[in-house]
Amino acid sequence: MSFAHPEYLVSTGWLAARLDDPAVRVFDCTTHLVPDPKATYQVVPGRADFEAAHIPGAQFIDLQADLSDRGQRLRFMRQAPEDFAAAMRRFGVNGDTRVILYSTANFWWASRVWWLLRSFGHDNAAVLDGGMQKWQREGRPVETGPAPARPPGDFTVREVRDVMADKAEVLAAIGDPGVCTLNALAPAQHSGTGGNAYGRPGRIAGSVNLPAAHLLDPETNTLLPAERLRARFGDVGALDRRVITYCGGGIAASADALALVMLGHANVRLYDASLSEWAVDPALPMETG
Repeated sequence: MSFAHPEYLVSTGWLAARLDDPAVRVFDCTTHLVPDPKATYQVVPGRADFEAAHIPGAQFIDLQADLSDRGQRLRFMRQAPEDFAAAMRRFGVNGDTRVILYSTANFWWASRVWWLLRSFGHDNAAVLDGGMQKWQREGRPVETGPAPARPPGDFTVREVRDVMADKAEVLAAIGDPGVCTLNALAPAQHSGTGGNAYGRPGRIAGSVNLPAAHLLDPETNTLLPAERLRARFGDVGALDRRVITYCGGGIAASADALALVMLGHANVRLYDASLSEWAVDPALPMETG
């Protein structure tokens, strides 16, 4: 069984053949989360990784600084449409640009930017399968140093899609058999036995777990075949119900959301604030174990 939407993933070979295509823009979306007992984690943009080696012609996106609402208390929250469009124009993105996203770290940094583009009506975007890890393992060319500025683009927001959930919707979904609330964090975080906690340990009450890392082949860093992904999502009951994905801050959740959309799921939403909001509010139910 194949993907319903394979166009949201591109191979290293596909990209290598199009590095000189002016209609293609490539972005490194790498961010590192450094554990910090006082603040859960510190956000470190992956600019140093980018300048050490990047795909030729790529530009660097600092997700927190460039594509998040910095007026919010929580990190990585979606911007207003006009702010997102202005950022895309600064990066030289046009309305018809084919946007390719990758990371030198976990691939969900790329899928987060893909989800933002999707939420603002730009479907001509894809994640690089295998990321920078696969690109370099194959011995493909790289550049070093900062990227030169691009001429401004003409990107506009065509529509604002209703693909983000808030805490009221997540709360209403608890106990609703028609909704699957899906946690993309690691199993230890889901059970509350280890890993970063975003306040109270554990998970949103009634939610199930499919870690974003379990969507990948650990040897190649590529997305699992469609039939294996379908089986994994089916095992947690995420194929035949409305789905709300979440994680710590709306990043890993975008990987589960991307995979579901590629499989053809038509009703997937992402809880943007995720546990960064939920776990610190004692009025919102959580579970452990």
